[in-house]
Amino acid sequence: MVTPSSVTSRLGSVFPFLLVLVDLQYEGAECGVNADVEKHLELGKKLLAAGQLADALSQFHAAVDGDPDNYVAYYRRATVFLAMGKSKAALPDLTKVIELKMDFTAARLQRGHLLLKQGKLDEAEDDFKKVVCVWDAELRELRAECFIKEGEPRKAISDLKAASKLKNDNTEAFYKISTLYYQLGDHELSLSEVRECLKLDQDHKRCFAHYKQVKKLNKLIESAEELIRDGRYTDAISKYESVMKTEPSVSEYTIRSKERICHCFSKDEKPVEAIRVCSEVLNTEPDNVNALKDRAEAYLIEEMYDEAIQDYETAQEHNENDQQIREGLEKAQRLLKQSQKRDYYKILGVKRNAKKQEIIKAYRKLALQWHPDNFQNEEEKKKAEKKFIDIAAAKEVLSDPEMRKKFDDGEDPLDAESQQGGGGSPFHRSWNSWQGFNPFSSGGPFRFKFHFN
Repeated sequence: MVTPSSVTSRLGSVFPFLLVLVDLQYEGAECGVNADVEKHLELGKKLLAAGQLADALSQFHAAVDGDPDNYVAYYRRATVFLAMGKSKAALPDLTKVIELKMDFTAARLQRGHLLLKQGKLDEAEDDFKKVVCVWDAELRELRAECFIKEGEPRKAISDLKAASKLKNDNTEAFYKISTLYYQLGDHELSLSEVRECLKLDQDHKRCFAHYKQVKKLNKLIESAEELIRDGRYTDAISKYESVMKTEPSVSEYTIRSKERICHCFSKDEKPVEAIRVCSEVLNTEPDNVNALKDRAEAYLIEEMYDEAIQDYETAQEHNENDQQIREGLEKAQRLLKQSQKRDYYKILGVKRNAKKQEIIKAYRKLALQWHPDNFQNEEEKKKAEKKFIDIAAAKEVLSDPEMRKKFDDGEDPLDAESQQGGGGSPFHRSWNSWQGFNPFSSGGPFRFKFHFN
């Protein structure tokens, strides 16, 4: 059974903050209405207040028929439709009201509310934008809800922040702001906002549960970043893997974690792993400058210079003022040019990140293999002499930290063409100049003597 109290309750849910505003807009609005129409409107209003919805609707039908240009008649009929739960029937009447009286705020707000429920987000936003009051917290919250459904969380945050200041003890606004920041991957701001909620109500269940989750995630990320600063890349990778396990449902944390893992692998000179993880990030975010830079550095270690150049150039398109990108690109271009000449790493068969001990070991093995005294045939001896000189040159450069750094930066310290100011190469020697030289002395405590037949 429909009672006046049930109608009032229903109308209250339909018009959560418009009832007073509607009455004010009605006041004096019916001047100039003919007597019959005025009679139908007044009777319909009384029937509506008494909860007699069907009879009230009949009166408002008659009022619309009697004066098709009376916006009050359409608005009151829409009110009855809404009280009856017939929102689809109410929408055309609300639209007609706005056509007849464009500044009828109550009708526009109510239409926006209905459009929002129907998922017509663009149309709803348009209505809200035209009437929202900067000092009305509830209107701000309603528009924020629309922004959220439209996928514009930052605009929603702006409205909710205003609402949190306009309404006292607005824990709900702080909770929503915190969850929105969390979804955006901004764990620090999320933590700050949820703390504001708990300041107002320390027993707020949703805020407290959310606070525990954000605090745990924030602690993991801070710990991982501290490990990176200390150069403890393996431990940092483990922390970021924990971040992904702690929050698997928010993709932003997965992407950011992989971005930092990619960075750790690159800095730890593990190029294969770095390229794999960086590529996963770039499949999702092709313009991620950090991932492009880290993958380019990994490509350099793997001597994949063309790929490194491509990554640096793509990164430069998005951040042309980044000095690190510019220097990395220049280095990659020098190394590509260098690789087309003499590559000391390839001569010794070691990686670019090889330790000095690996370099000496490779040198000794090759020097023993290619010592010219091992060869009797003149052609083979000449080939061995050239090979031996290259091996000795590679050892000379790569075992000297200063010379190696020059070579790693794309400059051959033994190539006269790459030396500024010209001058001859200190290593342009013939085989005769190496006669009597002990290639197996590494400067350490060990000495080797070889006898060749």
